[in-house]
Amino acid sequence: MLSALANILKIPELKQKIMFTLIMFAVFRLGTHIPVPGVNPAVIEQLFTNGNLFGLMDLFSGGALSKFSIFAMSITPYINASIIIQLLTVVVPTLEQWSKEGEEGHKRITKVTRYLTVALAFLQAIGMAIGLKAAVLNPGVMSILIIAITLTAGTTFLMWVGEQITANGVGNGISLIIFAGIVAALPKSLGTIYKYLQAGTISYFNVVLFVFIAIAMIVFVIAIQQGQRRIPVSYAKRVVGRKTYGGHSTHIPLKVNQAGVIPIIFASSVLMFPVTIAQFVDIPWVKTIAGYFAWGTPLQTACYALLILFFTYFYTAVTVKISDMAENLKKYGGFIPGLRPGKPTADYLDRVMTRITLAGAVFLAFIAILPNFVAAITHIEGVYFGGTALLIIVGVALDTMKQIEAMVLMRHYQGFMK
Repeated sequence: MLSALANILKIPELKQKIMFTLIMFAVFRLGTHIPVPGVNPAVIEQLFTNGNLFGLMDLFSGGALSKFSIFAMSITPYINASIIIQLLTVVVPTLEQWSKEGEEGHKRITKVTRYLTVALAFLQAIGMAIGLKAAVLNPGVMSILIIAITLTAGTTFLMWVGEQITANGVGNGISLIIFAGIVAALPKSLGTIYKYLQAGTISYFNVVLFVFIAIAMIVFVIAIQQGQRRIPVSYAKRVVGRKTYGGHSTHIPLKVNQAGVIPIIFASSVLMFPVTIAQFVDIPWVKTIAGYFAWGTPLQTACYALLILFFTYFYTAVTVKISDMAENLKKYGGFIPGLRPGKPTADYLDRVMTRITLAGAVFLAFIAILPNFVAAITHIEGVYFGGTALLIIVGVALDTMKQIEAMVLMRHYQGFMK
């Protein structure tokens, strides 16, 4: 392993990319400590004392939300904008045409995504400023507007940082920013566990149990994240002039977790709606309904799991084009052994995709509701440990390692992924 790391440092270009990425991480962490003007942070920190939905949002922002810094919204508006544009690509002809135009079309879609990010960020910032008006020192239109503009500027700057990491650093910049925020919260969580031990609130058995669950979940997440169903494909021989093409075999990799973490984001956004509405109105029955959907309640947990199952199938159906896959196989002379090209192949792929998506959906639902059970079993409160964070950490780490591995192997050095 040490020799593999030494190989990385032997490549000047890769070393520069890694250094640039680390510098951008430092800029991100510095920004999480710059407070938004006109806000009392002590009032906001009271919302994050328990492992609730606000705690999950604070985890993704690297603690910036609980401090209500300029990066309080993190990169969430950009993620939402990207998901919206990706879904609209299926139904809007112009976006669908751009997606098929290669690099030039990708630039146009990226430009639209940026504008939508700014619009969503400003709307979310206005909602946060109004919803947390109790923490504003001088409540008023101008104060709320200044807070909204500051938060929007912070998200826009983070979007730029993520794009710079993607262009000049290692890995996907947006994913690495979320990764850095989650990892930065680990020392605070360890400190909280140590304080519980010192106070006698928990025993060493609880800590050992917590560590055992953490290791088991990391192994489980890696196994599911890397899991795929390989559909064998053969290509018929074709003679063009004096050359023979085809005649080889390959496979179609269908991932178990094709949707990634996106269904969890969708489901949490839907369940946040009644709670958010209750903050703006003073109607008893609305607050009663919002109470049923509070984080950790049985109804909220059940709805959360069902919504994740639904959005996993929905997002997979939108992003994975089974009909196009079957048509491309037919066009290039490929076929699945034992099946005729065309509709029989499409039906078979659809049936397989439906079955493995069920496994992925159940996995995501279990991952999302895991923090409730971890807290109940280990009695460690106030430390957010969930499969959602693990899913992001493992996914980003694997993708970044694969990219570094490819760069190392291009220079004829031995890689580090065995």
